[in-house]
Amino acid sequence: MDRKAFGLVLHSHLPWVLSHGVWPHGAEWLFEAAAETYIPLLKVFNRLLGEGIQPNVTVGLTPVLVEQLSDEEFKSEFRGYLKAKRGSALEDMREFEKSGLAGRAKVARMWVEFYEDVAEFFDAINHDIVGEFRRLQDAGAIEIITSAATHGYLPLLGLDECVRAQVEVGVRNYRRVFGRDPVGIWPPELAYRPAYRWKAPVGDYPEIDRVGVEEIYHDAGIKYFIVDKHLLMGGKAIGTYLSLFEGLRALWERAQKEAGFTDRPLSPYQPYFAASGNSQKPVAFFTRDPETASRVWSRDLGYPGDPAYLEFHKRHFPGGHKYWRVTDSKLDLAEKAEYVPEMVEGPLEAQSSHFVELVNATATRENGIVVAPFDTELFGHWWFEGPEWLYRVIKKLNSENSDVRPVKLRDYLEAFPPDEVVSLPEGSWGEGGFHWVWLNEWTEWTWERIYEMEHRVVSLIKSGREIDGELMEQILKELLLLESSDWQFLITTWSARDYAENRFSEHYEMLKKLLQIAEDGMDEDGRRYLHSVRSRDRLFPGVVSPELWK
Repeated sequence: MDRKAFGLVLHSHLPWVLSHGVWPHGAEWLFEAAAETYIPLLKVFNRLLGEGIQPNVTVGLTPVLVEQLSDEEFKSEFRGYLKAKRGSALEDMREFEKSGLAGRAKVARMWVEFYEDVAEFFDAINHDIVGEFRRLQDAGAIEIITSAATHGYLPLLGLDECVRAQVEVGVRNYRRVFGRDPVGIWPPELAYRPAYRWKAPVGDYPEIDRVGVEEIYHDAGIKYFIVDKHLLMGGKAIGTYLSLFEGLRALWERAQKEAGFTDRPLSPYQPYFAASGNSQKPVAFFTRDPETASRVWSRDLGYPGDPAYLEFHKRHFPGGHKYWRVTDSKLDLAEKAEYVPEMVEGPLEAQSSHFVELVNATATRENGIVVAPFDTELFGHWWFEGPEWLYRVIKKLNSENSDVRPVKLRDYLEAFPPDEVVSLPEGSWGEGGFHWVWLNEWTEWTWERIYEMEHRVVSLIKSGREIDGELMEQILKELLLLESSDWQFLITTWSARDYAENRFSEHYEMLKKLLQIAEDGMDEDGRRYLHSVRSRDRLFPGVVSPELWK
């Protein structure tokens, strides 16, 4: 293997939404992601394999997403969703034809065919999206990495026992589903926390000595994780965000005092070992390359903003299909021009070539690996043309015109193991580089309740009291769901604030009720309540157990 390489990492995640609403927030998020991203992505991988090209992509599938895609409720309702979307596109087509809107009618036909193709593929894989990912991994085409069980924001969880449980449940569930141990892990929000004497940013809790997250990864058998570049380079967070919230500023100052990190000239194009404090448990990490990321993510420079591409935000109701193009990112939605599928060929070809040239130039200059992590849902759901762009990028990187090849991160790590140990500071890939997106004046109340429940649950486990097995299992599942980082993210970004606040409060109240049943003893009413909660939040069968929190 050449030291010059490209590591594409796709992070696939949605919070637990099954049995918790459908539209506008809920299961429809999952249906959209499956139809517009996961299945198109699988089709791209199979298309490349059919041409004799190994994709060599690293795919992150969070445990909570795996559970939903494997759930029988999803499988049955998704088929109905595809049928309904096809039907509404047919109605649109007839409507547009009657109105003389030939261009829109043509796009409506595109949607009819799109959902027919998705349904056909879904049937061909026996409705088993996760199984198809597993098949590709077993064939050596991709690598699948795990994540924290419910995507808990690990640096802010109140107890090491809870961080360890998030990771261990993720590893155990991966082993159950994929039949092997995971090599890598996607840290939720690419967030990291070293070992130091820590005090919770909200609530009156005593200081505790925290271990570095890498120690927990090590104990779980994880070989590598991923961080954002600013952590490797010294971890200076953006002060504007720190000054907005007192608890956040105090946390940053304590981390700086304990660890004393400074800027340093390290290359983000090679793996290192991470270790903090006096830890003898280093774990390798890769670093996100900001230059390639900006070409996809940036509002101003990003490829998805091309005028020819499908506009995500403007839809035709009642079916919700999209018939307009970006036109100009600064235009009001009312002024968007109609989508013309033939217009995308030029931008796709030019931008995929540009990206391949950028990867080649960067990897050659640095003589290392360019690691490009993205949210998978960007490709297809947010950026309709994204899967085709990925296909072209991977194909061109595997051509004789490219000196750089795509590699799975585990393969690169095996070929080029780190020879340097680095102490990383605390932070994430979120806005401001620290914890502001998840801890601020709008979300402080959620952390007060998380810390309350973490201490209550861990105290119950360590008390040694005999608790009904099913009840204890559901208590632990509700704690994991309460810890999901999605609730704070959705509250802060206002993208689904009411839904997130309601969901968080719901899990809090259910957990509180289950703990009360555990304290009072199980009666018939308690049994009925437990059954209702178990039927809704039915993830991680046979994986969650109290010893993971000890």
